[in-house]
Amino acid sequence: MEKRADLHIHTHFSDSTSSPEEVVEEAHQQNLSCIAITDHDVLEGILPAQEAAKKYALEVLPGIELSTEYNGKDIHMLGYMFDTAHPDLREHIRVSQNARVERMGKMIAKLDALGHPGIQLEEVCALTNSDAVGRPHLAQVMVEKGIVSSLKEAFDKYIAEGAPACVPKFKITPFDAIKLIRAAGGVAVLAHPYITKVDELIPQMVEAGLGGIEVFYPRTVEAERQHYLNLVKKHGLVATGGSDAHGSAKKHTWVGNIQIPYTYVKQLKAAARG
Repeated sequence: MEKRADLHIHTHFSDSTSSPEEVVEEAHQQNLSCIAITDHDVLEGILPAQEAAKKYALEVLPGIELSTEYNGKDIHMLGYMFDTAHPDLREHIRVSQNARVERMGKMIAKLDALGHPGIQLEEVCALTNSDAVGRPHLAQVMVEKGIVSSLKEAFDKYIAEGAPACVPKFKITPFDAIKLIRAAGGVAVLAHPYITKVDELIPQMVEAGLGGIEVFYPRTVEAERQHYLNLVKKHGLVATGGSDAHGSAKKHTWVGNIQIPYTYVKQLKAAARG
């Protein structure tokens, strides 16, 4: 049977509800041969997943999803096959996590001013196993306290971009993220281009060292995938794909929802060596 991979998975070290060990169990149940842990701006989920995967001979690649912005657009950049101990990468993560905690405090203060006191920074941060706290954690606390009836309402009414309690998050440019990933020996991959919609920037990203595009992603159609496969071929990049699983935080996707042939993993490794 052909080996399959899912190269975009989150754990409870960022904004998923699943532990690394639970991710590994799901991957095994889905008969995957390779996964990548790609938490938002944090690396703590990688080693526990690699340890848990040893009993199944499941390959776990080091990954990360960096938050970036350019001309007002959110752009997520995936990194693979890098040195997890690289000092520049570690410093960026430290700064990013400190900024996340500071941002959360400001959002809680805004909610207080809007007539919703009583949310404590500590209880929001307690919902993640690192300092990579984000809006989904705040939304969960808002539901628990009866401020809103659902996570969607929390975002729509209070904490979505442009909503009254939202505070812009710390971001670097996608070109800085590419440079950071490459400096750590990794391959930079544009995440879910179907969502980001920045095709016009891809040539500039390629010049900056972009190594790949996430072609295979949940709820896409063949014409979309073919479009990005054509761009991969045109620019000499690698294609990747994954489920973007977040445990129960995202009901429409799960570990193994997207499975790509292991051939793409080999191409990714070749790009890292090159």
